[in-house]
Amino acid sequence: MKTNRTILIAAAALMLASCADKAKISGTLDGVHNGQLTVKQLDVNKFTILDTIKTNGEGNFNYSVPVKKGQPEFVYLFYKDTRIAALLLEKGEHAVVKADTLGNYSVAGSEGSANLSEIDKEYVSFVKNMDSAIGNGPEMARIYLQHYRNSVKYVISNPHSLTVIPVLYEQMSEYTPVFNQPSDALIFKTAADSLSAVYPDSRYVKALKKETERRLGLFELDQQLKNAPQVPFPDISLTDINGQKKALSSVDAKAILIHFWSADNIAQKMLNIETLVPIYEKYHSRGFEVYAVCLSQDKAQWGSIVNSQKLPWINVCDNRGAASPAVAAYNVSSLPTSILIVNGEIYNKPVSGEDALKKILDKELR
Repeated sequence: MKTNRTILIAAAALMLASCADKAKISGTLDGVHNGQLTVKQLDVNKFTILDTIKTNGEGNFNYSVPVKKGQPEFVYLFYKDTRIAALLLEKGEHAVVKADTLGNYSVAGSEGSANLSEIDKEYVSFVKNMDSAIGNGPEMARIYLQHYRNSVKYVISNPHSLTVIPVLYEQMSEYTPVFNQPSDALIFKTAADSLSAVYPDSRYVKALKKETERRLGLFELDQQLKNAPQVPFPDISLTDINGQKKALSSVDAKAILIHFWSADNIAQKMLNIETLVPIYEKYHSRGFEVYAVCLSQDKAQWGSIVNSQKLPWINVCDNRGAASPAVAAYNVSSLPTSILIVNGEIYNKPVSGEDALKKILDKELR
């Protein structure tokens, strides 16, 4: 009997824990009887469909969403193509929604969802006002500037609320975010740092940190370009193997190969030894240099490989991986990637392979 009782208690505890890792949604959709709603979840930067639910004969509906402690979820309800509610649900909350088919709604029982609904309304109003002002440049500028200022104020005033995330990602158009200036990276960093302290396990916060790194890289690049001497190629400055900043513009060579690579990839490590070292040894005395940008995030691993392979050229790494400003500066989309600079200008023909590089160097370094 004691064993059975223990099993029953354990099973009950598991059931309670399972039920507790949820948030409930209930509500009414005016005018839709025995209809169907689509439940979508924000998956970092896109929607994924969770489920479809039915309204009863009075337009009422109920649904439960899995939500872990410390990891609130953004959940959206759609009727056909109309979004009828935006919700930010904490574990254990019960959000009560009242909505119509035009997208008007209110939320009770969930503080985050109530705040999100106000943000949603403000954004919808902003988009409508911008659309109505098309053709009137000064008026569009005024509307945008007012919304931008309000958005900045909201982000700064609510440092520990996940509701700032959709604010930071608002769009004026498909390709133009509201936060579109390089210096906006500092606002992203403020939000990411504050939210990380409260929601360290949230996938939304982790994604925000990655976006912040990307924006900080672009901001750094923007500052470098503003302060850089006039050169006919994008200048970059990264930390070398000795811990010193090394600018590309400071390299004194007739031909410079900017080589983007990863210390994590075996084939790219072999490329150093089997291809680049022999080329470097042959042409270095004739004015050839390699500026090797490692895009690995493990700086210790990079340093170990550079030393063990005794790579003789300029080796740099900023530990940012794909978020490095060097990636944006040279539009690097795959690894390895090599760009050749000859006589201070980017070579006007692509460098495709070892033989092509040797042919160019033989011609240019006579």
